[in-house]
Amino acid sequence: MSRLRLTSIKGKKLLSEAEETKTSTRKWRKTAVEGEKAPKASPSSYHSFCDPAEVVQLRRKLLSWYDSEKRELPWRTLAVTEADVNIRTYAVWVSEVMLQQTQVATVTDYYNRWMKKWPTVQHLAAATLQEVNQMWAGLGYYSRGKRLHEGAQKVVSELKGQMPHTVDDLLKELPGVGRYTAAAVASIALGQVAGVVDGNVTRVLCRLRAIGADSTSPAATQALWSLANVLVDPERPGDFNQAMMELGARVCTPKGPLCSRCPVRAHCHSHQKVQVQQEQNTKKLLGRTDRSVSEVLDVEDCMKGGTCPLCPLEPWDDSLGVQNFPRKPVKKAPRAERTLTCVVVRPGEQDDQEFLLTQRPNKGLLAGLWEFPSLLLHDGDSDAEQRRALCHQISRTLNADVSDGLLRHVGEVVHVFSHIQQTYVVYSARLKRSDARAQAENTQWLTRSALQGAAVSSGLKKILKLYESRTGLEESPKEEKPPKNAKRVKTSKKSRAAAAMGGARQLPLNSFFKTLKEESGS
Repeated sequence: MSRLRLTSIKGKKLLSEAEETKTSTRKWRKTAVEGEKAPKASPSSYHSFCDPAEVVQLRRKLLSWYDSEKRELPWRTLAVTEADVNIRTYAVWVSEVMLQQTQVATVTDYYNRWMKKWPTVQHLAAATLQEVNQMWAGLGYYSRGKRLHEGAQKVVSELKGQMPHTVDDLLKELPGVGRYTAAAVASIALGQVAGVVDGNVTRVLCRLRAIGADSTSPAATQALWSLANVLVDPERPGDFNQAMMELGARVCTPKGPLCSRCPVRAHCHSHQKVQVQQEQNTKKLLGRTDRSVSEVLDVEDCMKGGTCPLCPLEPWDDSLGVQNFPRKPVKKAPRAERTLTCVVVRPGEQDDQEFLLTQRPNKGLLAGLWEFPSLLLHDGDSDAEQRRALCHQISRTLNADVSDGLLRHVGEVVHVFSHIQQTYVVYSARLKRSDARAQAENTQWLTRSALQGAAVSSGLKKILKLYESRTGLEESPKEEKPPKNAKRVKTSKKSRAAAAMGGARQLPLNSFFKTLKEESGS
């Protein structure tokens, strides 16, 4: 066969292959438009630890740093010194639940007081939920305390007082315990080889292996847990996991990371990328280019391929450096809610004031905590409607007639929850003791000192602070009539700020007007 003919055949074959490629591409795009699933791309090895020797080095460096730099914390001390495995597991479990969404500095005092009051799971199981809520008050995310209490009761009543001793059993038996908490307790208290992934560890791993995809995506979540389990030291799993969390909390921080102090920066793809990028930028300023460096980057950095599920969709931002990783989804803005609340006071038995509190339901936001009488507001509610509804609720609570004239507008307080921006529209009402004797179930009168130690939220404390700043802690009215020349407290104008909270306890105003109509018609 002549060379010319052979060349012609090869040319036709190449054209045919090119056409097939175009057709295949068109078909793939068509299926994507029609909603069919395209083949999933596999993560690049660039995001993994493929060299066992590198893993050994990283473990050694990190544990050496941890041994010399770790913070002395009460739960860490108990994990090392407590010989009773049941108490040790319980102590670590309590610490891990408290540390969820809460800083170490805040947790330490709560933890010490908790363990002093309930040193074993049996002691906690014997406590009441109200005692637990009272101890937890101010720590936030109150369902955590309730789940600890429920878990302790289950351990005592169903597990013969023995804490679960494996990751699987911790997940199965303890309410509110997820994958992270189970692995953390098992590794720290029981020495089981299990990696952990929390917010700090996520940040460290994403930067070590340049994982720029949404860190909450299924692909990223799977990759992070796989990395954690590969890296965890089999001889010291608890210490290694705590070292990873410590590194994320103190060195590999969300903003202003201290890369120069990082013991594992030699293994960090993000740090290496920053160093190369800085070198390239410097050479550009000097009018020089280095093709070899650029080519090495193209080979090692799979982000340019656009097919890896662990790489970021957005381009690299030089100004961010290692803070390009991790990427998180944009959080939804908390919804705005407005709640009408009233600080109701009466004279105490010993010349002090007493405050009326009502208890929230045992489920939902701020479950089981105590609050001032409150109602959820709706758009369009007038001042007059607000006051009428609030008086009606207080009257029903106390089984007494509370008139509109007793209400005084105090101001507004904004308190932000994780998903709600709550604005409290605060009123006050000062009653005579003879008018406030009977009361409904789940209500109580507390003095100012008793209120400080009660199971109340941070929002209530803000309301109380506003009330005291506006009233100056005036004395409560006595049974006799006030003097004729007594000045009346002026009602301030309605604020226009918008914000939020709520929950199952607060009822809408229209429900009270419906009740009022029914009562007036009966």
